[in-house]
Amino acid sequence: MIPAGDILRARETLRGVALRTPLVPLAVAGDVEILLKLELLQPVNSFKIRGAGNAILQASDDALRNGVLTASAGNMAQGVAYAARLRGVPATIVVPEHAPQTKIAAIERLGGTVIRVPYDEWWQVLVEGRYEGAGGLFVHPVDNPFVMAGNGTIGLELLEQSHDFDTVIVPYGGGGLITGIASAVKAARPEVRFFAVEPETGAPVTATLAAGEPTAVDYTPSFVDGSGSRALIPGVWAHASDLIDGAFALPTTETAAAVRLLAERVRVIAEGAGALSVAAATGGRVPDARKIVCIVSGGNIDGAVLGRILAGDTP
Repeated sequence: MIPAGDILRARETLRGVALRTPLVPLAVAGDVEILLKLELLQPVNSFKIRGAGNAILQASDDALRNGVLTASAGNMAQGVAYAARLRGVPATIVVPEHAPQTKIAAIERLGGTVIRVPYDEWWQVLVEGRYEGAGGLFVHPVDNPFVMAGNGTIGLELLEQSHDFDTVIVPYGGGGLITGIASAVKAARPEVRFFAVEPETGAPVTATLAAGEPTAVDYTPSFVDGSGSRALIPGVWAHASDLIDGAFALPTTETAAAVRLLAERVRVIAEGAGALSVAAATGGRVPDARKIVCIVSGGNIDGAVLGRILAGDTP
């Protein structure tokens, strides 16, 4: 669990940088009430500004003397580039070769330098925390206490925005988002249940909970690029495993349907990972839930992909 003091400090650090995002209802049939935490309204269209901003804004000038470096499929990259620009230092971003062009373009607009590599090489950068030929402070997109504390500020807002939610569903990529939010919420309301949701094209949390031990899986890139992986990150799982009450692995067809649902009913454009929580909540997967908070984590989606989804296809 991330210490409450670290999350409170992160909120002060992020004041004026990250938005306090709204919690809005989603009209659905049935007895379950669904609330959407719209993190896609952040300046970089995802929650990643919270973690990246907290890590970089709290870093010393000496630590930033050679700029910053991260490995990201796109959203963390934008958060790092945004925060680096605030500090006046360069940002280098290593991305997997399947990263969406819309996210690459956004990184470059923010002044970040993009290095595309094969997925296996990108994963190795995540594991090792370095990339040969690129210097700077490595800001891990997940396995960083400042990043997880920044994510925890979402939990503080939820506690202030609603007093009676009983379930939170969070997309799981590396685990830093659910770890931060659950740390903040469970410190005040330990009875609230947290569920991770992943694409079935790469669902190591679901596999690990089923097996009772860390389990790697096959990973296939999909339009749900901000979530799913081949394996858990041990340092993060050590925190997350104590906070998660269950997990779901969803087919991409259901995730695409959730993107359409959000566009039609709330006029919100979510990326695949951002719609995962809504897909799980509306699919009736959560037992005994009365009021569910869905973390809509991001909205960075290629226009061509969005067009296909809105037309009824699954990319």
